[in-house]
Amino acid sequence: MDQVVDVPALLRQIPSQYPFVLIDRVLEHDPAGGRLVALKNVTGSEEYFEGHFPGAPVMPGVLLMESLAQAGGIWILKGTADPRRLVVHVVGIDEAKFRRPVVPGDQLRVEVTLLRRRGALWRFKGEIRCGTQRVAEALLLLQSAPVCAAEVDATAQVHPAAVLGDGVRVGAYCVIGGDVVIGRGSVVENHATIMGPTTLGEENHIFPYASIGLAPQDLKFKGERTSLIVGDRNVFREFVTIHRGTAAGLGVTRIGSDNLFMAYAHVAHDCIVGSHTIFANAATLAGHVEVHDFSTIGAFSGVHQFCRVGVHAFVGGYTVATKDVLPFSKTVGNRARLFGVNSIGLARRGFSRETILAIRRAYRTLFQSRMILSAALARLEREGPHTSETRLLIAFIQSAKRGVVSKRRRVVADTSEADGA
Repeated sequence: MDQVVDVPALLRQIPSQYPFVLIDRVLEHDPAGGRLVALKNVTGSEEYFEGHFPGAPVMPGVLLMESLAQAGGIWILKGTADPRRLVVHVVGIDEAKFRRPVVPGDQLRVEVTLLRRRGALWRFKGEIRCGTQRVAEALLLLQSAPVCAAEVDATAQVHPAAVLGDGVRVGAYCVIGGDVVIGRGSVVENHATIMGPTTLGEENHIFPYASIGLAPQDLKFKGERTSLIVGDRNVFREFVTIHRGTAAGLGVTRIGSDNLFMAYAHVAHDCIVGSHTIFANAATLAGHVEVHDFSTIGAFSGVHQFCRVGVHAFVGGYTVATKDVLPFSKTVGNRARLFGVNSIGLARRGFSRETILAIRRAYRTLFQSRMILSAALARLEREGPHTSETRLLIAFIQSAKRGVVSKRRRVVADTSEADGA
């Protein structure tokens, strides 16, 4: 019997279960016998106990039926060549019986057995036990179906060479050029434009009038083949513009996953944007800019070409950054000035108090010691011991080619260092 089952991956194909995962582990999987046995640990932290019932928590009977359906769905999907191309729905529950309440602390043994199959319909007998006691039983009818193909509005213009993944939705009057790949589950709202070569990952959301993957605004660009590569689950709001790379640069613009680009944000050619970043309204990157993970760029802010924005940095609204923005920093102003550590943002991201204090100490050494930056950096390196965050800060400053944004005044003894800090 096969017992190696990736439960979370398979449960994603059973839409009726969201947001409840009611199977913790598969104990037995018998493809030949049509049988699957799973385990569900019932804990007091389950969301449904808050209202069912206050002071006397009882697991709802409908969720017991859901656990049986999930077990049957896992059995079906585990037997397919590519589970990602199949979805399972519950279409019927018969002869459901509930023998005793299920309460926090119970460990449920969920067992389903295939009775018969007719085409895409699967009839299972299900039983739930807690120890030696039978908790619930039912006959379930499940239906398997292929994942929906792309849904394209009749008014949209989609080039025949474009590749649209399963479940992609393209709205009215969109234009999608050739050499465009749009990943599974993505949504392209009305009047959006995507040109290639562009590759979008899964579950991206492009809002109306966004312009993705067009040619760069660079006079040196002569139509050479360059590209845009985007990860998963990004949101591009109205009138956002993202341009491809240039041959003189990287040849590609790259964007990670889980980013939010608010209305009118712009990412120019050859930029590299990490993951989990936020670009507020009209935030703008010139060409060749790097924006590291978990950073935020405020509304109407601009970052000069070839600059970097460090990890977990916060750039306030209307900022003009012509040098590198330090990791973990708050940077605001035209021209940009350093206003200390992004303590609130770091706390929200789960950084410990000790880690934030270590970052603050490093910043005090670098920017409040009245030393030129090179001397302060050497002193910080000697002090130790360093956390991974302070080591990253040191390495970032050492690798800066345009200098880093600072709040320090010029130091006559070393004007180049002070101005570059």
